[in-house]
Amino acid sequence: MPQAPDSTTIRLLTQADAPLYREIRLEALAANPEAFGSTLERERDMPVTWFEERLATSEVFGAFIGQRLVGVAGFRRQDGTKIAHKAVLWGMYVQPTARGAGVGKSLVEAVVAHAAPRVEQLQLTVVSENASALRLYESAGFVAYGREVQGLKQNGRYFDEILMTMFLAGKRS
Repeated sequence: MPQAPDSTTIRLLTQADAPLYREIRLEALAANPEAFGSTLERERDMPVTWFEERLATSEVFGAFIGQRLVGVAGFRRQDGTKIAHKAVLWGMYVQPTARGAGVGKSLVEAVVAHAAPRVEQLQLTVVSENASALRLYESAGFVAYGREVQGLKQNGRYFDEILMTMFLAGKRS
């Protein structure tokens, strides 16, 4: 049974969280390989130090119920003068036992709140077949602006990706 959102704590992960992050990341890649640009085969043999480095150089939010990491979502600002006003929400995953309780919504809200003072626009991609994720992102204020046909290929099967964006409060000219 899903936990109530008020029992969930959202915070930026640190290098000390690397073992927990590695575990949930590998779970995500195994459970929904079509939803991520990386693969389980690529990341499962990476040492914990690789995940520590990722957390040291990235901004990854974690959703905790008690001491258990049940969801993650990353924030990455675009690199380059002309695109530094944009960032990407990436690597979103919530464990099945925590879905339907507002954990995903809380993670998205945390990334949006983090992004708001830093960038003007937050973007993401989502596999077109993931209806629940599309609903979540739309309810948070993201709008679709395009479709990358055959954006991902997993085991010989293509998946389209929906490109979504959110202009942050008062930052669209």
